[in-house]
Amino acid sequence: MAAASKLSVPTTATLKKPEDWKYIGRSQNRLDSLVKVTGQAKFGMDIQFPGLLTAVVAHPPVFGGKVKSFDGRVAEAIPGVYGIYQIPSGIAVVGDTYWAARQGCDALTIAWDLGDSESLDSTLLAEQYQALAQTQGKVAQRQGDPDDVLQRAAAVLDVTFTLPYLAHAPMEPLNCTVKLSRDKCEIWTGTQVPDLDGAAVAKLLNLPPDHVEITTPFLGGAFGRRGSFASEWIIEAVHIAKASGQFIKLVWSREDDIRGGYYRPFYLHRARIGFANDGKPVAWQHRIVGQSVFQFFGNTAAIDDSSVEGIKGCPYFESIPHHTVELHTTQVGVPILPWRSVGKSHTVFVMESLIDEVAVYGGRDPVDFRRQLLKNFPRHLAVLNLAAEKAAWEKPLPSGRFRGVAVSEGNGSYVSHVIEVSRERDKLRVHRVVCAVDCGLAVNPDGVVAQLESCIVFGLTAALYGEITLENGMVKQRNFHDYQLLRMHEMPTLEIYIVPSTEKMGGVGEPGVPGVAPALANAIFAATGKRIRNLPIRLSEL
Repeated sequence: MAAASKLSVPTTATLKKPEDWKYIGRSQNRLDSLVKVTGQAKFGMDIQFPGLLTAVVAHPPVFGGKVKSFDGRVAEAIPGVYGIYQIPSGIAVVGDTYWAARQGCDALTIAWDLGDSESLDSTLLAEQYQALAQTQGKVAQRQGDPDDVLQRAAAVLDVTFTLPYLAHAPMEPLNCTVKLSRDKCEIWTGTQVPDLDGAAVAKLLNLPPDHVEITTPFLGGAFGRRGSFASEWIIEAVHIAKASGQFIKLVWSREDDIRGGYYRPFYLHRARIGFANDGKPVAWQHRIVGQSVFQFFGNTAAIDDSSVEGIKGCPYFESIPHHTVELHTTQVGVPILPWRSVGKSHTVFVMESLIDEVAVYGGRDPVDFRRQLLKNFPRHLAVLNLAAEKAAWEKPLPSGRFRGVAVSEGNGSYVSHVIEVSRERDKLRVHRVVCAVDCGLAVNPDGVVAQLESCIVFGLTAALYGEITLENGMVKQRNFHDYQLLRMHEMPTLEIYIVPSTEKMGGVGEPGVPGVAPALANAIFAATGKRIRNLPIRLSEL
């Protein structure tokens, strides 16, 4: 280091030629593979220290609820229960083991003040959103005069889509270990934003930021859930450590995680598309209704771009002379967070479903129609062409097989999916997913493939099963029996192809998610003639 510091800074640098690269562009093994497959990797749930106690929390049954009173006498008598403490988020039970703390928590008698949240209901919310979608929202994008052209159009398609609240459901539920001393706070937790968490804890404890030390073990999944701007489970753990005066590990159960909030928001889209006599779209009015993930945490922008991304600025609008994108941002007492692929998790499903419907209305092949609309967008076009080629789009499928397509962009990368379904005895099965990605220069192709495979499984799970519903203010789902994940026997064949590219590198952990649901929905239309307007897709009802 000392010798290097004395060298003069070169004014020019000659880069290696690609043919001389040893690592870039060549698949490499993950450095953490060995410890993970052998069980040596330490996740937050694995953190253990001598004398460490375990804490669980009884949370209100509705969001925004408060404790009116509680009786912990029965819980205190359970062997292994160390103490019971009221904290801002509920009633904490600390025990020698998780089982003791859980039994103590279940034995509590709590009177709750449910507030206004008891009235929250998914069906009622959908009706309210539907009414809002009949009115003009704040304009995010506008060209021409779509309202006038729609009135004079030869035909108008007027459709509504709904997309439910979604839990992140990481395999490792939330947990946080906290050790407090007089002038220091030590934390062990899997988090995506340790700097934000450290600042929040320092503010809570009135400590200098450098007196909060956060160790981040491996994360057992996150998808946005461990990137909470509120640091709520970490703050909760610190409250327990402060109240008890003990070295504690907070553990959320699966039920705590599924019912604990911070979901992908529920959204409703209404689109009115006007057609000319030749079947070409000439006007498009698009209204989105839903909560803003960034306004929820204090962003004051009139329009949250994450609510409209994927519709606003969509390349298809270049070919539609009259269009508008409008937004109604709602205020609902359900905690929300970005979810893997953020706004495009809902907007791409709607846009790619509609473009498919527009193509069919005009008698066009869905791939050829997209090619025409994307002729000035070479990276979109490249992934579409590669996916179509590898899926043999131009060739007829065997009897009982059908396919659908979607194209999307996100995080600087471009992705196209072709999904093939089979129909046997009135049962539909996802058979094959062909995916093409342009992520710029692919440093580790094997890593790109792994992330895209993960995106597809995640996207199929959400498309087929993902749904959080509320009734009387309470979340109805509890665990993986009613918030299902894709099972191994349902897994289709996956094929991932990377477009050779020297463009700027993009991300691959999220952009492979949004196109899965619309490609599947479009394949289902090819198989059944039925358009999917609402998620999740219920194959048993088709």
